[in-house]
Amino acid sequence: MTASRGLMMPALVSAVAFAILIALGVWQLDRKTWKEGLIAAMTERLAAEPADLPPPETWDQLTPENAEFRRVRLRADFIPVPDTYAYVAGSALRNDIKEPGYFVFRPARLPNGRTVVVNRGYVPMNYTEQSPAGTQEITGYLRFPEKGSGFTSASDSSGDTWFVRDQRAMAKARGWGEVAPFYIDQETPIPPGGLPRPSALTVTLRNDHLGYALTWFGLAATLAGVFIAWVVSRGRQVPTG
Repeated sequence: MTASRGLMMPALVSAVAFAILIALGVWQLDRKTWKEGLIAAMTERLAAEPADLPPPETWDQLTPENAEFRRVRLRADFIPVPDTYAYVAGSALRNDIKEPGYFVFRPARLPNGRTVVVNRGYVPMNYTEQSPAGTQEITGYLRFPEKGSGFTSASDSSGDTWFVRDQRAMAKARGWGEVAPFYIDQETPIPPGGLPRPSALTVTLRNDHLGYALTWFGLAATLAGVFIAWVVSRGRQVPTG
């Protein structure tokens, strides 16, 4: 009876730890399935021919799940306001960004009178010029605002430089009025002089979730093996007296 009681607490702790490790492994397998679906959707959308920008009456139906990275074309009249810069240290979707710099954001008026914000492309840290105003035929990608965190301020105190790509917050801070619930990552045209530098987006997302899952399952198996070996070793102990 005493020996059985001595096993209860270690067995309970081991069972809880084992269940947690298995749950983490299963979670990683779910993440693997999610990541594979995301990569497949991105690959399909990024490779598709650009379609007309969806009409405003459908904008509230667009979500990151059903529309992000969709290629679109639009005619935009860039509003003559100062550029707004979003800091970028590197990009998982653009392999041409080798050093920290900025993405240049500018609002543009559509033929229907609505306003959409455009990420016109990358510029280096020392870039000081303003991107040109005027009307352009643009090809780009639908993107949705990033979510900030409690550890990162959305922008500097002046609102000139942003650390979270949220076009709605930019519009509110910069007085652009109501803007579309998405922004456009410009792909073409490339402006004279090459800056700001737009680019095609590519899928370079890592999918290491299977490896992580096998690690958690392996730890669970190791824990089970160690516990069984410990129980067996206790059973072999011979009382002395």
